[in-house]
Amino acid sequence: MEFRHQKLDNGLDVVAECNPQAHATALGFFVKTGARDETHNVSGVSHFLEHMAFKGTAHRSAADVNRELDEIGSHANAYTSEEQTVYYATVLPEYAERAVELLADMMRPALREEDFETEKQVILEEIYRNEDQPPFGAHEKCMAAHFGKHPLANSVLGSVETVSGLTPAAMRSYWQQRYSPTNMVLAAAGRVDFAALLGWAQRHCGEWAPCGVSRATPRATNHGGFRVVRKDMATQQYAVQIKNGPAAADDDRYAGRVLTTIFGDDVGSRLFWELIDPGLAECAAMMSYEFQGTGIMMTYIACSPERMAENLQRVLGLEREIEGDGVAESELEQAKNKIASHIVLQSERSASRLFAVGNNWIQRGGYRSVQEVVQAYRSVTRDSIAAILEKYPLTDSTTVVIGPLADVPAPSA
Repeated sequence: MEFRHQKLDNGLDVVAECNPQAHATALGFFVKTGARDETHNVSGVSHFLEHMAFKGTAHRSAADVNRELDEIGSHANAYTSEEQTVYYATVLPEYAERAVELLADMMRPALREEDFETEKQVILEEIYRNEDQPPFGAHEKCMAAHFGKHPLANSVLGSVETVSGLTPAAMRSYWQQRYSPTNMVLAAAGRVDFAALLGWAQRHCGEWAPCGVSRATPRATNHGGFRVVRKDMATQQYAVQIKNGPAAADDDRYAGRVLTTIFGDDVGSRLFWELIDPGLAECAAMMSYEFQGTGIMMTYIACSPERMAENLQRVLGLEREIEGDGVAESELEQAKNKIASHIVLQSERSASRLFAVGNNWIQRGGYRSVQEVVQAYRSVTRDSIAAILEKYPLTDSTTVVIGPLADVPAPSA
């Protein structure tokens, strides 16, 4: 495999991991914009704008966009997160040029008023559904409680109030500010002819006008708190706990991910043996998320209401134990083997490598091969884990509990 990178005159980065042995080509535009870049009055606009990109351009209707994606047999979609909006397609190599042209056209959406009002109702229904379906917006509520005034407290979906108040003019202004070629990456992976890709990018994106784009990336301060939200319609009780963790560019992010695998992987972790194997919870896991400037480790629990208080106490006990005693060499090696196997197996899919290449470039401005990433995880030691636990104690957390109970006692110190 060979990594290639070149920047167009207007600032658009074109990056690719070229694998002549691959049978597919994955392509995507990674836009460095998401919920953290929004002000309150346009909360949810990044996600709404993602939807509008599929509603047509100056050259295509919504039906045209969807029909052409089908005509080239693509596996295509998009997503919006706190930090980025990504539009992607995986195709047979012979359709790569058409995919680039179509995706590039979608980056310049028409934002027609009639489409805007129709899609607004779709977004509002998505917000209602998020509140009505388990775990009832627990993730968003915990993020808001943990981050407070930090921009990562912003909801990706926005609220009924903010989305209802959005106008095509406000969205167009946001698009002009954030969808600058200097704030975007065209990434590719799989069977890629880089010279051809660069030519297509110049042809379809070279005339895009650049503008200055910035983003504040402060590190989150320590937050805490315990909140219970009653949902009468729920049958299970849900808990989300957030602790601070390594940021996207921190070298210790690899140790952070190994730690969360040891503590809360869905199979074979400490949480698994403590809560899942004995049947005390239906789900119990911990995951690590890195953002620009800061990061979090998040624990998720779903169980019967009468077991939630006991389970939270058990989790606190496990956190104290690992902070006090560290990890065993055997579980460290097991976690590293699991992570390495997952990375290597996933790398056989062009789409998986697309997200790895695109996300690395837009978050860190660099590239790491599969071998380099695996080696970074292999290099994690017990001392690395101890340093993470000292820097980011698992017992310092923000907790939101949602379910049929009006009161759940916080775990006792």
